[in-house]
Amino acid sequence: MGIPQVPEQFNLGVYLTDTHITAGRGNRTAVYYQGETITYAELSRMVNRTGNVFRGLGIEIENRVVFILPDCPEFFYCFLGAMKIGAVPVAVNTLALPKDYVYFLNDSRSKLLVIHDSLLSKIEPVIKECKYLKNIVVVGEGAAGYPNFREITGKASDQLVPGETYKDDVAFWMYTSGTTGVPKGVVHLHHDMLHFIPPYCENVTRITEKDIVFTTSKMFFSYGRNNSFDAPLLYGAGVILCPDWPDANKVFDIIEKNKPTIFVSVPSFYASMIRELEKTGRKIDVSSIRTCTSSGEPLPKGLFERWKALTGLEILDILGSTDAGGPYLGNTPGNIRVGSSGRLLDGFEGKLVDPDGNEVPAGEIGTLWLKNDGTAYCYWNKHERSKQVFCGEWFNTGDRFRKDSDGFMWYEGREDEMLKVSGQWTSPLEIEAALSQHPAVYETAVIGAPDENGLVRSKSFVVLRDGFAPSKELEKEMINFVRDRIAHFKAPRWIEFLKEMPRTVTGKIQRHKLH
Repeated sequence: MGIPQVPEQFNLGVYLTDTHITAGRGNRTAVYYQGETITYAELSRMVNRTGNVFRGLGIEIENRVVFILPDCPEFFYCFLGAMKIGAVPVAVNTLALPKDYVYFLNDSRSKLLVIHDSLLSKIEPVIKECKYLKNIVVVGEGAAGYPNFREITGKASDQLVPGETYKDDVAFWMYTSGTTGVPKGVVHLHHDMLHFIPPYCENVTRITEKDIVFTTSKMFFSYGRNNSFDAPLLYGAGVILCPDWPDANKVFDIIEKNKPTIFVSVPSFYASMIRELEKTGRKIDVSSIRTCTSSGEPLPKGLFERWKALTGLEILDILGSTDAGGPYLGNTPGNIRVGSSGRLLDGFEGKLVDPDGNEVPAGEIGTLWLKNDGTAYCYWNKHERSKQVFCGEWFNTGDRFRKDSDGFMWYEGREDEMLKVSGQWTSPLEIEAALSQHPAVYETAVIGAPDENGLVRSKSFVVLRDGFAPSKELEKEMINFVRDRIAHFKAPRWIEFLKEMPRTVTGKIQRHKLH
């Protein structure tokens, strides 16, 4: 497919739905959901009905529409229906707190909220705090007093005149996870997706209309949306949707029943699946899967090897961001460097720079700057922060890498996470990579902590594998284990054992909660 020429007048919602009908894919399955299937023709009709409902509720071009939905067909209808009439869909986290929903609704100034009935109790106590909200539509059952999505779309026309939008109009927002502060509304334009997702699709997953994708990451998270929504809709493939939060055995059942060809997850969930397979001895049929990918945090070598030993499948580790739109680094089939984030994907330009903006030599650590026409336009109402990261054609990712002689990028953490130990910059990830090779370590995270003299030293937090128990002897053994593998001064001064890591709802470790 490549990156197509985008005409001046362009509507992403139209492109992702009507294109498949014109191309003769109307009868192909777009969505697999709880034993039912939805074809591209059925999807197109429901998108049109949804767009008409939104218009009937007073939604105009450029108005934001917030929705709080699990992974379900209505997510597709709302996202595409809003874009098709020129409105701006804003999908937010289903596990957020009521105060977060007040922030999302007020920050976006949304007049309309579409919410699943199972989540309604989280918004009802704070409705009066939502300054701009005028209508709430409920998906599901048991929501007396609110318009029901199924009922009102059932009465709407399935013919829709699209909004007159241009390639540089705003298409959708995604909020960042807020791991480093208040969530930011990342603003993407109608042409962006046609630039940021093909490099991943054509270099890594190599998706075609014959594929079926299954993703454990939810669509309110950029990585989940990339794989469950962007890629299948752009290439005419099918996607399996599961509304529930992932559970290892449920995921195994879905794989065996629905036979996905592309499986997408994150390191923490691969670890959960591996632990379940090793504990129970269960054998799963993964013969349908040709590609597995991982993102969200670096994939430890131990997890890669254990997954491959159990399933015969390799995991392609990739890295992207909400701001960039999608993945920009990736290991590719037949070209994997385990432990790395892969190489820059075709379609992205990149450079590693020092704090003064000068490119660093190969082998040295620098901050990655990217160039791609799909990078976000700005952060909504965050002018100063936008100026810091969106620099002309370049996007400052804030992520630090070391590039080897073959072009593979090795993630060294965020700019604001680097530790200065004994006067030298140290990457927590280098320590984590060494410690994760110890047979007792299930997962680990490293932070900086002051010693008795107030000097910064590295401190490791460890979740143990089954069969191991915390002890002073084990702590000492692990510290020596790291000293044998990396520079002596980098080894952790202390190790604290935890039952589990604090995480964001998207699975990332919240290092700021470790102390």
